[in-house]
This record gives sequence, structure tokens and C-alpha cells, in this order.
Amino acid sequence: MGTEGAGFRLIAGRYRLEERIGRGGMGVVWRASDQVLGRQVAVKELLPDDSLPDDDTRRRRDRTFREARAVCQLRHPHIIVVHDVVEQDERPYLVMELIDGGSLADRVARHGPVDAAEAARIGIALLSALRTAHEAGVLHRDIKPANVLIESGTDRVVLTDFGIAQVAGATTLTETGSFVGSPEYTAPERMSGVRTGPESDLWSLGALLCTVLSGESPFRRDSLGGILHAVVAAEIRPPFEAEPLLPVVRGLLERDPDRRLDAADAERMLRVYLETGRTPDAPGGQSTVGGHGGGLIHRIGGSFAAKPPAPYTPTQPDLPHGGPAVSAPAGTPAEPPPARSSPRGVLVAALLVAALTGAGVSAAALLWHHEGDGGGGTPGGTASSPASTPATRTGTGSTGTTAGTGPTTGTTPSPTASGTGPTATPGTSRPAGADSHTAPSGYRTARDPAGFSLAVPEDFVRSPQGERVFYLSPGGTYRLGVKVGAPQRGGPRGVLDRSAADGPSTNPGYHDGKVSSAAHHGHPAALWEFTWNGFSAAEGPRHTYDLCWEEGGLLYDVWVSAPVGKVREGREYFDVALDTFSVTGV
Repeated sequence: MGTEGAGFRLIAGRYRLEERIGRGGMGVVWRASDQVLGRQVAVKELLPDDSLPDDDTRRRRDRTFREARAVCQLRHPHIIVVHDVVEQDERPYLVMELIDGGSLADRVARHGPVDAAEAARIGIALLSALRTAHEAGVLHRDIKPANVLIESGTDRVVLTDFGIAQVAGATTLTETGSFVGSPEYTAPERMSGVRTGPESDLWSLGALLCTVLSGESPFRRDSLGGILHAVVAAEIRPPFEAEPLLPVVRGLLERDPDRRLDAADAERMLRVYLETGRTPDAPGGQSTVGGHGGGLIHRIGGSFAAKPPAPYTPTQPDLPHGGPAVSAPAGTPAEPPPARSSPRGVLVAALLVAALTGAGVSAAALLWHHEGDGGGGTPGGTASSPASTPATRTGTGSTGTTAGTGPTTGTTPSPTASGTGPTATPGTSRPAGADSHTAPSGYRTARDPAGFSLAVPEDFVRSPQGERVFYLSPGGTYRLGVKVGAPQRGGPRGVLDRSAADGPSTNPGYHDGKVSSAAHHGHPAALWEFTWNGFSAAEGPRHTYDLCWEEGGLLYDVWVSAPVGKVREGREYFDVALDTFSVTGV
């Protein structure tokens, strides 16, 4: 009898299935009645995977029972209670407490991101739950908003699905005999197959905090290969909404598991934030800085001389009103022809070689098989909530849109390297002619005569505008700008603070501007994000991302302007430009 006839099914002679309340890639969740104790429970029916060999199916069933029995021993107010594990017709069923409420993913999707205080409250609850589980030798392995329930009436935070999920959709990785997790929330060491431990759950929690604060995982990309690269290699740039909790977020998203913030310290820091409104630095860590002072200088015949500060508005007007000049001036070295676009599968293969060394063959096969499906959200399906995916924010023009969260593609250094992704030695420039990364599929490396190189989409055309260089998409829909100049008073943060203060006069209809401290390849940086009305009603509202940093004695500014309805694409161009940016010298 099929699952739709659940009202007539009695499992293990005791649990009557009444109503389907959720569905995920691994099974169906039912509201059920315990006929013996007369109580309502949730029953998760683990559906068979016909693609697995018989031996793997048997191991999966045995592992499910073993792990569920381990979770049955956990007692914590923020951990789902597993009452029973039964089997009928060679199919496992998990009997759990029924939570009257929805998942955290549902909450974010319906009501938007939470504030820092609520994120801290959720984080404290989950950290406390993880400490109890880890002390009992139980790893969760799939922490994500869809696996966190919020109880109606009490707002109690409940963590579900401890180590039980198997294949859960196109963006879930598996290996023979083990579950790796949902890629957007999976730690880099687990991606690479190097190790799995409590630290990996803490990385996932750091990604979850970013998601609930901004509405989107910092590692979300449009393909599985892009997600993998973002996790294991790209520079990690938490959303600016995470700034109040930044020491915790950065500590949890430390790529080196041995240096990652532990649960006890993270919980303590979040409690201090709730009590004082300020998050202390991580033990042994350094606070994030937003730039440094220094006199304004400019280049004169190869030397530097003092010069009074001048207004700095790098993005506006980001094109002359007369339209773009699409050809370089006479004498400008020609750019190399666009590189031939390699098949996207080649990128996946490169990522697998670098990031999945030592991982099982089945994981590689799954990545290759699913690369072309465009990724997608991670399926939900919890003990008491319908399957859901975290909210996807698509260019509303508000500052809630996450800026600069890493590139979608590129080459991958070792995933065990600590810090914030690939970078040259801080304070130094790369050798002349060197590229920081190979251009991803669909991009080409532009070696600009202004002394830098970066990856731009293949159809973008160079358009110099005085001190600034633009790379424009056909019709100027997307505008990528770069300016190289002398350092200024207050460093990158001071530069963009002054630009933001002048935003209404330089950007028509300027609103929702936000400047936050950041870092770029180890250099102090600042991020400016804002929305404006565009140059005309026909052009329409636009959203701009702008990152400014100092490197090798110069000030670099890179920005991307895109229509508010196409912010996701604009952010991708911004992320790739930053990740592949290299100083080459004039």
C-alpha cells in the first residue's frame, strides 16, 4: 500500500500514521498516534533508494538504527527526542516527539532574516545542544536551517535529524558508508574527506548564523561546483548583517579545524553579546579592523608627494551620460582574445582533484552526475515541518542583499589552509604578469595596462574613463569598474565612509547605503553597498557593490553596478573579479 493511504497504516502494531506533514529527499514525515500511550508523535518513514546496491541498502538501514539508538540516549531541551526506532517490511521508521511549529528555514523564508539578538539566542541553544551531543560521541553532520525547529508559543529551538539523513537531493554529497552533508553548510575538511569531527558541526553552525542573519548562506552558488569552490577555497566574506556577531562567525568559519572556535567559547561570546550588546574577541584572536590612517599621497613622476584629501566618488558617474566608450585609446596594448570556454564539467573535475582528494569514488561520481542540474536548495523535511528550502533573495535593492560572499568558480588551493581563502602574502604584490586564479568557465582573464588583471565575463568590453577602467556587458546592463590610486586619509574605510556620506549627491535616488569593514586577501578593506535610481527611468533602479583596499602602497577600488532585478548575477561578477584580481604592475 502506498504512503498516501497512511490513515489505514499501523506501524509495528502501535503507531497509526494519520497525516503527512513533511517530505524530504530521504523520506516522509507523518503525524501519528501512539496507540499504546495515547499521544501524538512524529514518524519519519525512510524511503528506499532503488539506485543503491543491496549491500549499501543494508548498511544504510543498519547505520540508521545504530545512529538513531545513539540519539535516543541524548537528553537536552534543544535536541529532538527520539522515542523509538522500528522496522516494518524492511523499512526503518523513526518515532520522535511532535513539535508544534515550523523550521528555521520556513521562518526566514516567510518573515525574512532575524536580528543579531535572535541569531545569538538561536546560536546559544544550538551550541548547547551540540556540546551535549559531542560529549556523547554523536555528530550531527547536517546542520542547516531546515533541520532546526522553532516551537510555536515558546520559540524553543529544537535541533533535529542527528546523523540520520542520507541522500537528500541534488546538492547533497554521499560517500559509501557515510553521509557528508548539505554542501552549503558542510565544512571544508569534510568536503575533502580529510576528517570528520565536532569541529565540522561548528563550521555548519557558522554558516547557519550567516543565513539567518542575511537570508542566504554565504556559500550559496548557482552550481554544485561553485558551492564546493566557495566552501573550500574562495575568500570568505560574511554578510554585513553578521557584523555584530562577527568574531563568532569568523571563528566558526575558520577553515583550519584545529584553529576553529570551539562550542564553549562561541556560546560564551554570544551570551556576552546578549548581556552587553558587544561581542568579545575570540580567545587568542584579533579584532577586525577597518583600515588605518595615514597622509594622502599621490604619484608624481614615479615618486610620492603630499596632497590634500579630495572627494572620492569611485562609482559615480559610473558612465558618462553620452554612453560608453568601448574602444581603448590609441597605443593601449590590445587584450588577448577571449579564452575558449571550457565545459563546466572540466571545472568540476579540477575542483574534485584539489578539494576531494582522499574522498570516496561515489562522491566524485555524484558530483559529476549532478553538476549540470543547476544546484538548487537543500531539501527540508523535519520531524514536524514540511520540506522547505531557505529563502533565496533576488535583488530587492535593499541592503539585506548579501554582498561579496566569494566567487562561484576558480582554482582551488588546499582546503585545509586556514584563514579566508587564497591570497598572496599579506602586504606584498604578486609578480608582474601573474594571475591570482585561472579564469572560470565563461570568463576570460583581462590583463589591464593600468597594472592589474582580473577575470571578466567573455562578452564584457573594456571602456577606460579617465582614472577609471570599466568592463561593460553588452548594452551596459552590468558595469564593472576599477580605480587605482594613492592611499587616502582613514584608509579604505575612511574612503568609503566619505563616499557614502556624499552618496545622495553622486548617485541619483541613493538609499539603503551601508559601509562595513572587510578584508581582501589579507589586506584591510571596506565594503560599500547601496541602491540608487539609475541615470534614467528607462534604465531603472540599480544596486552597487564596492570593495576598497590598500595593497603594495596603492589604493584599489573594484565595484559592480547591476539592475536590482539582476543582483545575483551582478554579485557573481563582483565576487569573481575580486577573487581573481592580481596586481601586475604598470
